[in-house]
Amino acid sequence: MTRIAIDPVSRVEGHGKITLIQDDDLQITQARLHIAEFRGFEKFIQGRPMNEVPVLVQRLCGICPVSHHLAAAKACDQLVGAHELTPTALKMRQLMHFGQVLQSHALHFFHLSSPDLLFGYDDQARHRNIIGVLAEYPELGRQGILLRKYGQEVIRMTAGKRIHGTGAIPGGINKNLSLEERDYLQKDIDQMVDWAEAVVDLFDEIFHRDLEYNQAFAAIDSNMLSLVRPDGALELYDGGLRARAIDGSTLLDHFANDDYLDVINEHVEDWSYMKFPFLRQLGVDQGWYRVGPLARVNNCDFIDTPLANARRERFLELSGGRAVQSTLAYHWARLIELLHCAESIRRLLQDPDLQGDELVVSGEPQRRGIGIIEAPRGTLIHHYELDEQGLIARANLIVSTTHNNQAMNQSIRHVAQHYLDGQKITEPLLNQLEVAVRAYDPCLSCATHALGQMPLEVVLEDTQGRVIDRSFKSSADGG
Repeated sequence: MTRIAIDPVSRVEGHGKITLIQDDDLQITQARLHIAEFRGFEKFIQGRPMNEVPVLVQRLCGICPVSHHLAAAKACDQLVGAHELTPTALKMRQLMHFGQVLQSHALHFFHLSSPDLLFGYDDQARHRNIIGVLAEYPELGRQGILLRKYGQEVIRMTAGKRIHGTGAIPGGINKNLSLEERDYLQKDIDQMVDWAEAVVDLFDEIFHRDLEYNQAFAAIDSNMLSLVRPDGALELYDGGLRARAIDGSTLLDHFANDDYLDVINEHVEDWSYMKFPFLRQLGVDQGWYRVGPLARVNNCDFIDTPLANARRERFLELSGGRAVQSTLAYHWARLIELLHCAESIRRLLQDPDLQGDELVVSGEPQRRGIGIIEAPRGTLIHHYELDEQGLIARANLIVSTTHNNQAMNQSIRHVAQHYLDGQKITEPLLNQLEVAVRAYDPCLSCATHALGQMPLEVVLEDTQGRVIDRSFKSSADGG
């Protein structure tokens, strides 16, 4: 038996590894995605004042901080009794979120995934990166950089700065959008919509160049979970939970966010810090699901911006109107959402409510708050409970990548069985496993948790690097 490791998985956010076990006949007997880092934010924030949380939890990630910021703010809205925000606060948060999803989707496609799609999975590793894209496709690379920059500017105008802003506070926001800021963002938005439209069509062309292969690669059948608007439209900021089974039947629809624990549970394995969520009604083995762009575009009934909705209709032709299950179709759905965000920003910038001065509301405080939002990578849940002093007593976070944990493992097993069995392992073959993981755009630093005690090793070294003392405590030691 031979153990093969991809450590770390490249071109993803955070640190993870893939391990394979290959027997003497070159058959793959095991393939797993491991999360090798630990993040303990559910513990870090215990004992902190509630109003600090929307800023603190952003430190989970530098790529999708706005999603954590807004999910936490939505939970804290409940804690301060703000069950309905002012139009200005709501629309400013929506604008902030559209900017976040736009910049994140642009980063993932152009910087992390396009090298595989443009150059092929077996291209030389030193060329298969954003530098190679800029050299071979300079205009496309430039558009990707500027699309992301524009999304970051939207965040800066709404949250105060591009990364780890402070725009959302419990009960509302702390600033509106000035006319000068609005005019600044309007100046380039038409170009952003045009570029977003063009890149969706580019991926459509790429996908259809080898349609049979692209549909089959890492393909798995899964349940799907997302938020939808009350009228069934694609919704990124708010809405109710909708889950659909593999056969397209509806498992739950417009389910109340506050009751998420009634339908979602989490399973743990001893080989990963990341949990394995599942739908309670289906159980651990059958209840795992996918979230993110693929689930959202499949689950919704329509998209309320015309250009993106037309592309969704084209997208659904892949499966005759049924749910598209192709893992590589995540990229297509992601770009449809990028276009939707650009269209939505253009529409919102014309809304005078953004210049309103009613920013914050409050009501009867409560001890429990739950905020659910659609982060770029999928459904994000923040759940907080307060003690009698108004400090965080309990926190539960289920992040987007955690929802996709089982699906990512299923996808890499599919690739291992179909493309690596019986093969002498090479870097291009291993890259196919990474391609399967990258399709989900995982944010591994956001997703890591642990059950029980963590093993701990403390090493004391002198200035020359010599070990003076070492102490180790395993997870079995307790305490």
